Parts: sequence; C-alpha cells; structure tokens
Amino acid sequence: MKLYRIPEPGAIENLTLAEAPDPAPGDDEVLIRVRAVSLNFRDLMVVRGTYGRGRHRPNLVPCSDGAGEVIAIGNQVSRVKVGDRVAGIFMQKWIAGGVTAEGAPQAGASALGGAIDGMLAEQVVLHEDGLVHLPEHLSYEEGSTLPCAAVTAWHAVVDFGRTRAGETVLVLGTGGVSIFALQFARMHGARVIATSSHEEKIRRAHALGADATVNYKSFPEWQHGVLEATAKRGVDLVVEVGGAGTLPRSIDSVRFGGKIALIGVLTSGEINPAMLMRKSATLQGIYVGSREMFLAMNRAIALHKMRPVIDRVFEFDQAQEAYRHLASASHFGKLVIRVG
Repeated sequence: MKLYRIPEPGAIENLTLAEAPDPAPGDDEVLIRVRAVSLNFRDLMVVRGTYGRGRHRPNLVPCSDGAGEVIAIGNQVSRVKVGDRVAGIFMQKWIAGGVTAEGAPQAGASALGGAIDGMLAEQVVLHEDGLVHLPEHLSYEEGSTLPCAAVTAWHAVVDFGRTRAGETVLVLGTGGVSIFALQFARMHGARVIATSSHEEKIRRAHALGADATVNYKSFPEWQHGVLEATAKRGVDLVVEVGGAGTLPRSIDSVRFGGKIALIGVLTSGEINPAMLMRKSATLQGIYVGSREMFLAMNRAIALHKMRPVIDRVFEFDQAQEAYRHLASASHFGKLVIRVG
C-alpha cells in the first residue's frame, strides 16, 4: 500500500510518499481502507517540527483525521463489522469522561498523527474502541473532517459552553473549528458573531448563519465591533482559536460571567488575567474531545442532517499541495485529501 511519512520534520517538502506492506488486524483491531483524510493546523505544525516539543516518531505517518471502510476485523471485535463506514477518534484511548491527571498522559500518547501513526495512508489498523460510525448522510470526505475540528467545536460550544437558544457565541476566523462552532451554535438556537479579514469569507459566514461579522483587518480593535453588536453586553461564549495574541480582545468581548473556550495556538503574546478576574469569566482549555463527545455530536449531526463545509478536495498525490493551501490560510472550512 501507499502512505505518506515524515522522515524528519522541518518543511512541507519533507512529506514523503512511500510504500509499505498491507497491515493486518490483531484480535481486537480493525483494518480500514482509508477513503479520505482532512487537514488541521496541527498537521502543518507536525510537518514543520513546531508541534509540542518538535519531536515525533521517525517516519511518522501524519494526520489525525480520516474516514474509510472496514475491510477486515480481528476475531474479538464486536463494535464494527466489515463494510461499516467509520472514522478514527483523535485520541484513541480517550473514550469517555473528563481530563484527569492520571488519564491525560495515556490519552495524549494515543493521539493519531502525532504520538502514533496517523491516517494519511491507503490502509490503517486501529483498535475497535478507537472508532465511531459515520452519520449515514455524510460522504467519506465529509466524515473525514469530524475527528479533530468538529469534536473540538462540539466540546467548546456544547460540553463546555452549554450553549442555549438566545445566547450569543463569538467565533474567530473561518477555519475548520470556527465554522463547525458556528454551525453547532446555530443548531442550538444561538446568535453568532464571526470575525474574518476577508470580505468574501464574511459573506460566506453570513450565508452559513452568522448574525453579525467584524472584519478584523479593517477594524484591528475588533472587540469594539463585538460589543456594539451585543449592545455593550458582550458575548456568552468565545470560541478562541487565536491564542495569546487574540485572547485580550476575547476577554474584552465576553460578558460578565461568560466563558472563553481556549483552543488555538496561532498567535503569541502575554496575558494579564486581571480583566478575566474582574469579569468573573471562565477560561478553559479545550483539547479535542472523547469518543463519548464524538458519538453525541454525530447523533446531532445525523438528526439535523448537518453537512461540514469543505473548501477544497485534493487527490492523494497532491498532499503537499494540500498542506501548502492550508499554510496560505485562504481556506474557508476544511481541506480534504481523497485517498481512494
């Protein structure tokens, strides 16, 4: 079979197409013919060597997110059968419950495309517990977008944010997590404010359901636009994907007693927690989510027939081009690589 490896991190050009023997499942494992893989900003950091401490397994197979068809199972497998359409969960050993000091290292050590080999291959073997079934109405390409960006957005908006009808959610930018957060917030009856630096992306965000938008290129102090859109009250939840560089403005944008879901590491800077304290606001780190969250999210997606927003689909031999498109930050929603 064909697969991609990263012999050494450092640049997109280090992403290397290779061949390997077809894998075989163990007793409690599942062999999957991968049909599609989607990219996250983390994948770009991994290939550049800037993710975590910049070290990973030699010849790592990248990408956490993929979907495909079960083509063989071990003799003890009971959760899936041959022919099922499935996706892998981001952290193979985070099944349910919250993050604990005891469980976090084990979960982190099972993260696809980082701690262990990922999905950018024609075939992969995963433990049966590390899989979920795809919603029936989704294609493989759509299903491949769910494991990281969608689960992260669900965790932020639903599990942490407890978003209710009539509340207001602020999403930063129009990448994968932010667009899923917009969709989930609207699904729960919330009002959504979105930021972007491109008027065309702003137009598309409105078409997707954003009630108000702020162009942060035209208005660098975009928090004032958010406050104006909320009659100076502030938003109930910020889905913060920018990191330290945007967090002060997110704190200014949140209401007293509101919540900020801290997801991104795109920017750097220093934070003065005084305003967060004075507002009695809650700041929580969000690092993807569990299989339990993934299953709950899929039930909602299936019920509402929600479809992920895909910017562009690349062919398997265009993987480097897909990474470069991700690096350009010109996409709206998700980028997908069709495998087979």
